[in-house]
Amino acid sequence: MTVPIARRKFVVALAGAAAWPLAARAQQPGRMRRLGVLFNEYADDPETPVRITALGQALQELGWTDGRDLRIDYRFAGNDADRIRRLASELAALAPDVLLAEGATVTNALQQASRTVPIVFVLSSDPVGEGLVASLARPGGNTTGFALWEYSIGVKWLQLLKDIAPNITRAAVIRDRRFTVQVGQFGAIQGAAPLLGVELSPIDARDTGEIERGIAAFAGAPNGGMVVPAAAWTVPYRELFIMLAARHRLPAVYPFAYYVTSGGLTSYGPDSTEPFRSAAGYIDRILKGAKPADLPVQYPTRYKTVLNMKTAKALGIEVPPTLFARADEVIE
Repeated sequence: MTVPIARRKFVVALAGAAAWPLAARAQQPGRMRRLGVLFNEYADDPETPVRITALGQALQELGWTDGRDLRIDYRFAGNDADRIRRLASELAALAPDVLLAEGATVTNALQQASRTVPIVFVLSSDPVGEGLVASLARPGGNTTGFALWEYSIGVKWLQLLKDIAPNITRAAVIRDRRFTVQVGQFGAIQGAAPLLGVELSPIDARDTGEIERGIAAFAGAPNGGMVVPAAAWTVPYRELFIMLAARHRLPAVYPFAYYVTSGGLTSYGPDSTEPFRSAAGYIDRILKGAKPADLPVQYPTRYKTVLNMKTAKALGIEVPPTLFARADEVIE
């Protein structure tokens, strides 16, 4: 069940009030610390308040309360490169004690804005390849954080597509070759495709028109399905992908559960909110004196499969009992 935003804020406020005595004991009186948070998405993206709530709750559990001993400055870039750079400079100019970055593009911008302020990133697919850290075990510099997954997850996406629609012989894979992570994800999927009897059709998608034309052209032949990999640039288009998959009757696999709760067929991936809770732990340690260079980059330890049975029915798909049984969440 989705909790309305207004109610969610009330619940968080109530939780904060209840945690006040514990928080007061946990932190010694001192100067107000400052945390800058730069989101790639818009402020009104449905996932944004969920992630803000997760971060705030985790920080409170560690004894930090926004407005009492910690000031949190939020900025929202709306997936716009120029805006990301401007907001990164704006946050760095506030002289924060630590910065939280959503995604590799945002992290790179914050690194360019400051080489000294500690940065904790979340939702990066390839921290080393994207140049965020020197290594996973010893990040070096002023940056560490929480990665999403390894490229091999692309094989899981293609396998899930075959599991839910065994007749699939063709798969469209959405990508944008401007991003290294997209090339890596496609390479992993490409390596597995022959073993699964699937012919891949990459769809280079940089805007709405290109996405619509590419998927429409692919859907002109039978036995097709679609894989939407994870990337910051795909998130604002998720409603479009879901709509086009329904229009062209394409079974589609997505990277996160929130695609499926919005009407997508199925997903496989980590909880996209959990990294914000985990990041609170690193933020707490940095505020207490730890160095990002000494905090290893961490990967998720749990992934889940989510199914939308209503969408499956609309597509005429009978979900195999084995897949239904192993699903972590089923939306009726």
